[in-house]
Amino acid sequence: MAKKKQDPYTPSPADHFTFGLWTVGNVGRDPFGEPTRPALSPAETVDLLGKAGGVYGVNFHDNDLVPIDATTAESERIKKDFRAALRRNKIKVPMATTNLFGDPVFKDGAFTSNDADIRAYALQKTMRAMELGAEFGAKVYVMWGGREGAETDAAKDPVLAVKRSRDALNFLCKFNIERKFGYRFALEAKPNEPRGHIYNAVTGSYLAFIATLDHPEMVGVNPEFAHEQMAGLNFVHQVAAALEAGKLFHIDLNDQEPGRYDQDFRFASVNYKAAFFLVKLLVDYKYKGMKHFDSHAYRTSDHKDVIEFARGSMRNYKILEAKVRKFNNDRQIQSLLRTIDRQSSNLPGGYSSRAAKALLATEFDRRKLAARPLPYEKLDQRVGEILMGVV
Repeated sequence: MAKKKQDPYTPSPADHFTFGLWTVGNVGRDPFGEPTRPALSPAETVDLLGKAGGVYGVNFHDNDLVPIDATTAESERIKKDFRAALRRNKIKVPMATTNLFGDPVFKDGAFTSNDADIRAYALQKTMRAMELGAEFGAKVYVMWGGREGAETDAAKDPVLAVKRSRDALNFLCKFNIERKFGYRFALEAKPNEPRGHIYNAVTGSYLAFIATLDHPEMVGVNPEFAHEQMAGLNFVHQVAAALEAGKLFHIDLNDQEPGRYDQDFRFASVNYKAAFFLVKLLVDYKYKGMKHFDSHAYRTSDHKDVIEFARGSMRNYKILEAKVRKFNNDRQIQSLLRTIDRQSSNLPGGYSSRAAKALLATEFDRRKLAARPLPYEKLDQRVGEILMGVV
């Protein structure tokens, strides 16, 4: 009997695919409708991921795991059940974060609140959440300032808001060092929703902000596909900037139609081409970190369909990895790229007085330079044919 061929798109823990308790555990609620799926306990959510197969890890906000008003006894029971589920499904906890946006106390922000007691509480809550994440082995700590913004600029001084954010990060970095948690902080940008305007709205804002911290080596970014797409930006370019700066500590994968609310669709379910170039970037630059699917199943899904959502997220990434290999090995594409990417001894490798003098003395024929072919239409068509399975 012939041996059954292995599906090349089957995920494995080696792929470092992760989900959140809040993603696969999403109950289907939206601003206009009540839940459509029964809530799962943290342990049940891990078991659901175990059924999906190939999942490396599960991440959580502090209150995804332990409700904000849980007693000590309730907390210990929940953690015991969760730990047992992790063991039986061989799933890890690579990342943790804090919910600083859901409770009414954070209605006007956490680290940027105008109330100093609320800023102090936000620090305390984050410190305790860092302890919780460390208890389960998390090494990346994501920070998303979902309420760090304003609807009216009369309410807050935006310069002071940046300073308050910096003070909070500096404090938490020192706490991380003192407690020897070993966290790397990953800052997540978003332009709007739930606030009208959120500070540090795009990944580039955070890359500039990080350089002003006391421990910039400890802090990077966690770009999310949907967040940059909401603002009409090219997500691949945002990730490229983070990679080039050595600051891509984590990444959130999902899908999004530009100009809409935060849809959090299954990865590569809408923008195939953008998803392809993102995967290509991560493959070509050998990104080794976690690939976190910060998305959720359609509101119409039951729990069985949520499993299909999880499988589809991972499968789509694997399919696009195969398309990247095809692109990188395609003779026609590589020939076109060699034609397009021209090298020249006229361009200095770096500055020196001699190089500057030589460059000033060089004669360029701009008309001949302008006439050199750039067959981008042909190149782009070939990319499309690869993605559509023609070649």
